[in-house]
Amino acid sequence: MLNEDNPLFENWDQDETAVSERYDLQDAVTVAAELGAAATDLSDLYDTVDGDQWSRPGTRSDGALFDVESFGRYFLHDLVHHIADVRHGFAALVRTTKGDG
Repeated sequence: MLNEDNPLFENWDQDETAVSERYDLQDAVTVAAELGAAATDLSDLYDTVDGDQWSRPGTRSDGALFDVESFGRYFLHDLVHHIADVRHGFAALVRTTKGDG
């Protein structure tokens, strides 16, 4: 969105991608390092956004409109949401291994 006027973002099915990319077989240490590097790159890019760039638009394939700012908020929301999911999953796993669930 910073380099292209109102780009169209094709639909991305995260569940389909998890299956086709075999997330279940990927090395957790490697994935964690890759996610950390990608997060740093994205953070560095957001550090360069200034003034009117925050309102540069983009469009999802379903017609939903967003801008650089709302896209960034979505990333943060998704991160918080998935951390909560992981914590909930680990808590359930601990209960199960202790015979409580």
